[in-house]
Amino acid sequence: MMQSKRQRILAATEAGDWRRALGLAATVSRRRLGEHAAAIQRGHEAHWQPEWCRQLQLDPAADIEAGKLALIEASNIRRTP
Repeated sequence: MMQSKRQRILAATEAGDWRRALGLAATVSRRRLGEHAAAIQRGHEAHWQPEWCRQLQLDPAADIEAGKLALIEASNIRRTP
């Protein structure tokens, strides 16, 4: 049985796989993510290209954490470590 994207995102967060969860969420329509879209996208980019973020004088760890929090709010899920 095929899982929906939301189910795959929730499974990734429950497993603590934030890289995968943010990657999946980054492909969701900005309209659906609303105010959380930018933070989720930045969190995803920070996971995949931390050096690029540093070159832009951004803090990849902070962007990843902000992305996690935005995903939690956007998905109405419980935070896992």
